[in-house]
Amino acid sequence: MAGATMLQLQERVPLPRTAWKLADLVVLSLLLALLARRAASLLGGAAPACTWCWLAALVCEAWFTVVWLLTVNGKWNPVRFDTHPERLAERIDELPAVDMFVTTADPKLEPPTMTVNTVLSLLALDYPAGKLACYVSDDGCSPLTCFALREAAEFARLWVPFCRKHGVSVRAPFVYFSSSSGAGARDDEFQRDWTAMKSEYEKLVSRIENAHEESLARRGDGEFAEFVGAERRNHPTIIKVLRDSGKAGDGNGIPSLIYISREKSPRHQHHFKAGAMNVLTRVSAVLTNAPIMLNVDCDNFANNPQIALHAMCLLLGFNDEVQSGFVQAPEKVHGALKDDPFGNQMEVFYEKLGFGIAGLQGMFYFGTGCFHRRKVIYGVPPVSTDVQPTRMRVSPSHKELQKMFGSSKELIESARSTISGEMFVTVPTVDLASRTDVAKEVSAYSYEAATSWGQEVGWVYGSVAEDILTGQRIHAAGWRSALLNINPPAFLGDAPTGGPASLTQYKRWATGLLEIILSRNNPILLCISKHLEFRQCLAYLVLDVWPLRVPFELCYALLGPYCLLANRSFLPKPSEPGFVIPLALFLAYNLYNFIEYTECRLSARAWWNNHRMQRIVSSSAWLLAFLTVVLKTLGLSETVFDVTRKEQEGAPDGGDPGRFTFDSSPVFVPPTALTILTVVAIAVGAWRAVSGAAAEGAPAAGGPGVGEFVCCGWLVLCFWPFVRGLAGMGSYGIPWSVRIKAGLIVAAFVHFCTRN
Repeated sequence: MAGATMLQLQERVPLPRTAWKLADLVVLSLLLALLARRAASLLGGAAPACTWCWLAALVCEAWFTVVWLLTVNGKWNPVRFDTHPERLAERIDELPAVDMFVTTADPKLEPPTMTVNTVLSLLALDYPAGKLACYVSDDGCSPLTCFALREAAEFARLWVPFCRKHGVSVRAPFVYFSSSSGAGARDDEFQRDWTAMKSEYEKLVSRIENAHEESLARRGDGEFAEFVGAERRNHPTIIKVLRDSGKAGDGNGIPSLIYISREKSPRHQHHFKAGAMNVLTRVSAVLTNAPIMLNVDCDNFANNPQIALHAMCLLLGFNDEVQSGFVQAPEKVHGALKDDPFGNQMEVFYEKLGFGIAGLQGMFYFGTGCFHRRKVIYGVPPVSTDVQPTRMRVSPSHKELQKMFGSSKELIESARSTISGEMFVTVPTVDLASRTDVAKEVSAYSYEAATSWGQEVGWVYGSVAEDILTGQRIHAAGWRSALLNINPPAFLGDAPTGGPASLTQYKRWATGLLEIILSRNNPILLCISKHLEFRQCLAYLVLDVWPLRVPFELCYALLGPYCLLANRSFLPKPSEPGFVIPLALFLAYNLYNFIEYTECRLSARAWWNNHRMQRIVSSSAWLLAFLTVVLKTLGLSETVFDVTRKEQEGAPDGGDPGRFTFDSSPVFVPPTALTILTVVAIAVGAWRAVSGAAAEGAPAAGGPGVGEFVCCGWLVLCFWPFVRGLAGMGSYGIPWSVRIKAGLIVAAFVHFCTRN
């Protein structure tokens, strides 16, 4: 871009954090003091009778110290990026083209109206329409989704001009019409336009909601003939150009819209979302081949119409493109439940840890709301790190390109132009429909055989957390990334509004993260062998070790109930000098986290909800993810990709949106068992203390003290939704199948504790 450095497009602003650094060191000092005290007691023979309890506690506390160090590393040097899109005004014609990818997998769990709103918000962005193309990947092979998008393409002819004419701020219709009204409008013309547009949108929604997938497939007419006989996991590629902005006579300025359902066969691995993203990448390469790619989940609508301009400030605003291999926007929640009852809105994570990671090698890639350079996705290393010749040098041979990208001549030529690094070429005006045969060729399930797709090129295979895995590969190549944190937020999405959906989401994340830890893409190995910086490696480990925390957190949670049942102790008594250390640590850690939440403008209840969900998730979703990957490693199971149910508004099943709901899933068995066990342990411990039975078993000095009772009481508070679930009925009650399984586990544990 000529003269791009005349006015600075972005500013990297370090954020002060002196007081928080002192607090980090205080908590770390208390953790080290606890370790030292416990180790000294064990070595000096001063530990109570249950030596193994103190040893187990020492191992767990050492792990907690490691996790704290990893977290502090990620928070230590926060930065933010300020962008100035107004400075692009004079160079708007020189902006690079952007291919926008939307992914959906199930029309029942991800309603087509939701996908339509996301697509419409993208089509209406403040960006040259001829340089935008939207591709929708439908892994559900649903004629209903295709029908909804065809209707959306027609509605866009009205919606996009309306948004531009009246400067609409939020361009997802369902949000705009739920928060705006024509009453008190600026003028009569706007009021007439608003009323007419709302009526057209309601007709659109009605047509989509009244359409039936079976009847559409049975019709078998021109638009849906390819869906006849197609099964979700067994069908040829279906590609439909629903709108082509390059066609002659189309002067409405509306971006192209292309529907894709990639070929599938039960005999071939499809690699979940990563496989869909790679198909989108190849299809877009032979159709529009934009140098920038934006990917968005179907439930993440564009909340700020200038997001593409803000992203260009970061992609084009550095002197060295290595600084912005990709630009990630934080995930924010639309219509968020008050006080984050399920701990899945991640606000503190992004504001505290996210800004800190942005100050290292760059923000992680989180699978949605991210702008990538196409050359980065193609595995091209930045010039500054390409010290030794690689297959991805500036002028690779045809044979090298064929080995990496496959046999398609069109794809090879588009890859060659991308690797050359030219950002500002004019998008060729071609009839997109005339190139669908080529697009189908590169989207076949057999196309990737003997190529580098899913390894060195494209989204990386090997984990259901393909976003983290792909981001690690990009950072390991030497690229950096930038955090796009603007106001209003770039994208808004959904968060699960029930217990089952929330834990399903956490289980999928944790499963993918553990697959990464156990693979050759482990960040530690990437740090040693490639260009992943050491502190960035540690930052990745903050997430990657989520499922590895399970054995330690579960062990520590069981120590309290065990000691009450077995008349042992693992914490010092109030009369002992060491008692003040765990007490101070408990207070300091929780106060630290509470102040973080208040500084992020969140309530005390939001802090508590997130704290208790951390305990619940660790003993349920993370535990099942841990066991799933262990069984997969042993060859006894396969990874299953669980699609999270999306809720646009309201509560699941029409109930209380903030109350925990249950089903018969195995994910609820461990926390239910832990809840029952803790209540039983408190009852047994209290009875023993009142009746004076402590003297009959072990010596009084070796029995439980106030510390063990506090630990168990704290667990009961954390698992209070399960206490209510044990007493509840319906969706708010824990199913009897779960209660029975949990009861058997508790009986076995109680027998183990009392057998001596």
